[in-house]
Parts: sequence; C-alpha cells; structure tokens
Amino acid sequence: MKGIRFFAALYVAKLATVALSVMHRNGTHMPGVLAMKICPDFLGRMDKPKTIIGITGTNGKTTTANMINDILADNGYSPVNNRAGSNILGGVATTLISAVNLRGKTVKDLAVLELDERSSRLIYPYVHPTYLLCTNLFRDSYKRNAHSEFIFDILDKHIPKQTKLVLNADDLVSARLAKDNDRVYFGIEKQDNEVLNENTIIIDTPLCPECGSRLEYDFRRYHHIGSAHCTKCGFRSPKADYDVTKVNESTGRITMSLKGKQADFKAVGTSVTDTYNLAGAIAVLSEFGLSAEQLKKSVEKLEIVKSRYDEEKIGDKQVIMSVAKGQNPVACSRVFSSIKNHTGKKAVVLMLDDLGDAEETSENTAWIYDTDFEFLNDDSITQVICSGVRRTDYKVRLLLAGVPEEKITCVEKESDAANEVDLDKADTIFFLYDVYTTSYAAISKNTISDRMAERGAKQ
Repeated sequence: MKGIRFFAALYVAKLATVALSVMHRNGTHMPGVLAMKICPDFLGRMDKPKTIIGITGTNGKTTTANMINDILADNGYSPVNNRAGSNILGGVATTLISAVNLRGKTVKDLAVLELDERSSRLIYPYVHPTYLLCTNLFRDSYKRNAHSEFIFDILDKHIPKQTKLVLNADDLVSARLAKDNDRVYFGIEKQDNEVLNENTIIIDTPLCPECGSRLEYDFRRYHHIGSAHCTKCGFRSPKADYDVTKVNESTGRITMSLKGKQADFKAVGTSVTDTYNLAGAIAVLSEFGLSAEQLKKSVEKLEIVKSRYDEEKIGDKQVIMSVAKGQNPVACSRVFSSIKNHTGKKAVVLMLDDLGDAEETSENTAWIYDTDFEFLNDDSITQVICSGVRRTDYKVRLLLAGVPEEKITCVEKESDAANEVDLDKADTIFFLYDVYTTSYAAISKNTISDRMAERGAKQ
C-alpha cells in the first residue's frame, strides 16, 4: 500500500524536477533525496519497470551502460535510465520517479541503471535487477571503496537472490559474487600475439579464495585479470559463456562465441578494457533476448563517448584526450600502459585530481603508490607535465619510477598545462583527466590548436 506519505513524496519530487528544469539545473539527484526524506521506504513502495538491467563494477560501468542503452534504443526499446545522472541512491530514485505517473504507476517496461557498488546495501533491498552485469572489481578511491574484497563483501551480501548475474570470467574477484545466483560469464581468450604478465604493482588474488594456497596463473593479462587455478583444492577460473576468441587489431573487429555460436563485431575502442566492456554489454543483451544479428547491426553504430576518449589530428600532431580516473590506481595504470605501447614520441599531461580533492584536499595519497607510473618511464615518452593540487606528489612518484627529472614539468593550474608541451619533441600529446574535470580537456585541445596555428604562421 502506497499511502499518503508516499504520494506526498512523489508530488514533491515531481515538482522539484519541474522547478530544477525551469532553472536549468541538473535535477538528477535532489528529487529522489527529497522523496526519501519524506518517505524513507519510498523506493520500496513505488512501482518499477518489469525488467531492470543493472550495471555495476569498479571501472567501465558508465561506458558499458551507455553501450547497452544505445543498442536497446537502436532496436526500438525506450528504457528509463540514469545515463545523465547519479548512480547512487538519490540518483536511482530520481530516475525511477521519472518513469512513474502521478498515480505512482510505472509507464516504462524496461530500465537500465548504472549502480554504484558501495550503494548496493541501500539500493538492492528495494530495487531488484532482473540482470546485473558486473564489469570488474578493483581497488578504487581509498576514501570510499578501500580494497576490492571490501566491495566484494558489500555486493555479495546484498545482491538479490532472484537476480541473474553476468560476470567477468577473467576477474577472480567479481566472478565469485553471489555463488547461489543463476549466472553467465563473459571473457577474452588469450590472444596469440598478446603481451601478458605485465609487471604491475597490484595483484589482489595471489592466493586461492577457497583454500588459501598460492594460485597458479595460466595467464595474467594485468593485475588479477586472467585465468588461474589452484593445484591444492581444484579451484579455477570459470569458463566464459560469451567469449572473445579473436581480436583483430588490423581490421578493428572482434570474434565472439555466444554460447557456442560464432559472431563478428566491430571493436568499439582499441584497448583491452574497451573489449571487456563490449563483451559484457553483448553478454547481458543476449541474455535479455537480442539476437546475434540485432547486436551486430547495432554495435556497428557504436562509438566511445567523446567525454571519455577523443582523438584529433591538429597539424602534424595527434592529440588524444582520455579519462584516467583519479584516485583509482588500476584505471590510471591501464591508461599509462596503453600510452607506453602507443607508437612514436609522446608527451603526457596529467590532470588527475578530482574536484573533491582540489576543493577539500585529502592527506591520503596511497593510491599514487599503487599506480604503475613505471609505464611512463620509457624512452618514447619525452615529457610528463604534472598539473593540479597534487602535482608535486605526482612528480615524486615519477622520480621513484625512474623517470628522469628533466622530463618532468609541474604546473599549478590544469588550464595552463598545454602551454608547457614541447611541440618539437612529441608526435602525440596525451591529456589524461579525471571524470569530473573533463572541461580541462576542451581547454587543452584549444590551446594546442592555437599554438599549432601560431607555429604554422611563423613558418
């Protein structure tokens, strides 16, 4: 029974949404917060779409959720989603409020919800995903998420028993979630030309999760991602139901086995993490009911969101803008590794501070020492520019990684960093920014464009 308090909360939330829209404010969080202040169990009382696809995990959930939404839209579905807003409790409530009428009845049959891992204890008692895709579980912000096993425990305790899981077979942490739930796995087979066993600092599963003996890795792609087994108790990585069997970098395509049926897809992005995101999206949508032909047609139209990754040729320079999630050692390490493997001479600009750290600085810099800055100690990298409030911390870490001091420049303001790039020494310029500071990417690209134009005029 919904009751007077529920309807009071609903009407206030609807009015708040209209008011925020009139004021041109981002109303992705506040309406839901107001509703739950009036009616604490509001989420439990409200009507919800029949089918809910949830996406969670440390890295890649926004990109993967966007892919899922775009593929569904291309196939005629119109899911309610939070792609433009918050993935914590208030944002999820606001999203679902937008899908109900003034009688509290849902007007949508389908929802696609990006869900914060830490918020699962607050969300899952009221929102029961039909399918839950977990991209991976890594160390994240130490102020919130601590160790990957800490987040695993929160998710493991609160995932609803009726939810079907779509899990990363190559992730020895998240693959063990909610062991009694129905599940399928996705993964990437070891490729013939793939460089494996990178010397990364973090390996969060050196020991068997069942008996505590040392695991033997059949191959380790990076950190704890790969395939392993235990010679003592027989524990091993699960077999993928949705398996990327071939990555063809020259053609920009991948081959997948969809429960034994072969299918060819356009690769969306060039990194292995992009391939994992795509494989997860294909797996969950296959379980939802889309055919291989539907998926193939829609994937052809997908592109990575430019706020996450963008590249542009400016004069004779390649400028690449990429998110490197600050305070997340694995996300940054993956980007650093891809830069090392990129061809040509490179300059790297670090703009990794998130807005919270800049406005209310934290003394916790531990994540920097879990990040593989060693990838930036390479002859092909001619310059590393550190900017923002933590610029000197990054410099110290780079020095410890062996990067020569003459290659390192520190700049206080991120908006000034592009002026310090030595255009004569680099073929490609990488700007790495946090998810909350994407505006610096546009500023930096414009600065390089202006400098290149000025340079051309002088020549």
